Formats: sequence, structure tokens, C-alpha cells
Amino acid sequence: MEHLWAPWRNLYIKDPQKRGGNIFSEIAQSSDDEGNFILARGKSCFAVLNIYPYNTGHLMVIPYRLTGDLDDLGDDETLELMTMLKRMKTAITAAFKPQGFNIGINLGTAAGAGIDQHLHMHLVPRWSGDANFMTTTAETRVHPSDLVAVYAAIKKHL
Repeated sequence: MEHLWAPWRNLYIKDPQKRGGNIFSEIAQSSDDEGNFILARGKSCFAVLNIYPYNTGHLMVIPYRLTGDLDDLGDDETLELMTMLKRMKTAITAAFKPQGFNIGINLGTAAGAGIDQHLHMHLVPRWSGDANFMTTTAETRVHPSDLVAVYAAIKKHL
């Protein structure tokens, strides 16, 4: 079995502890949507760019309510979470024309959740050949656009 190591993920996992508290709750309560890369807000959830993206346009849809358990969400919250995810997928498709998507939720530390007390859904656009030798050998991800440009491109299609 081959292993691909992803040490850059430590930045994502460690950053919330540096700021103290829950980063998602802090972002949700902030009024600086553009500065925090919040793309959209709903009644029970919001969409935000991942500041440590796997790929261009990688974002998360996050309930406002603090819970790490999917079973804690009510039907209205679950519906809005999925509706927001679909809306973001449509906007990313229009902005970047990806060839596919990874969509996922990591529930619990053992499942890979970096912030296990606040569940969130990842939406990761994918293109054929988007992972290359830089990622696997040089511990470097190459992104063709910065977060400000990605944010503007997605917002244009919302």
C-alpha cells in the first residue's frame, strides 16, 4: 500500500487553536463577510471559502449552531445545508467549470475532522490532473488564483 502524506493540513488543523475559541463561530458572528470570505448567509447556515484549500474554489457550508453531530440538526437546518451546498456548486461550476466535485463531512476527530465540535460540509471542485508531483513530492499545493480572486469569481455567480 502506498501512502500520500499531506503535512500542509497541519496548518488548517492547528490554526483554530491559535485563535482560541471556535473559528467557525467567530466567522459567523463577524460582520466582515468579505474579509472572512463568507460567500452567502442563510437562516441556519453560511458558506465560506476554505482559507487552506485543497483546490481553487474549495469552500465549506457550516451551520450557525454549534454541533459536531449530524443527528443534532433539525430537518430545516439539514434542508438549508443541502440547498446552500447546491447553490454553491452551481456558482463554482459557472465560475470555474470543474470536471467534478468532492463533497464530504468529517464527523469526529477519528474521521479527520480538524474542528470536530462544529460540523461542516466541504465542497471541493476537481479537474483531471489537479494533483501533481508538487503536492506529493514537494509538500506544496499550486493554486492558480488567490482567495480574493476566487471569492469575487464565485460571488459574481450568486
